[in-house]
Amino acid sequence: QVQLVESGGGLVQPGGSLRLSCAASGSIFSINDMAWYRQAPGKERESVATISYRSNTNYADSVKGRFTNSRDNVKKTVYLQMNSLKPEDTAVYYCNAGVIPGGRANELTYWGQGTQVTVSS
Repeated sequence: QVQLVESGGGLVQPGGSLRLSCAASGSIFSINDMAWYRQAPGKERESVATISYRSNTNYADSVKGRFTNSRDNVKKTVYLQMNSLKPEDTAVYYCNAGVIPGGRANELTYWGQGTQVTVSS
């Protein structure tokens, strides 16, 4: 069984910073792309940032220059450093990963449970 567990959310003032982490555990052969999504109240879930196994990254236009996605393949962990946070960044942030579980040949998509980020004064 593969699990993704996010941490690092919380309440921060506008202009502040937070660092989210997402650790994968369980029977894992390899992890391909990892990504962060977010969902604000009343809105659809949207992609925030993606990172390949070799750390090639892509970002939503709304977070470019403010958020940095990184990963540690040994620790099976992906990070999202969020700087210059704005109230519109308030959302539940979800981790997503394409995982080849141990003993399987095909990739499966897993989601974390989400972590709340609130940007407010």
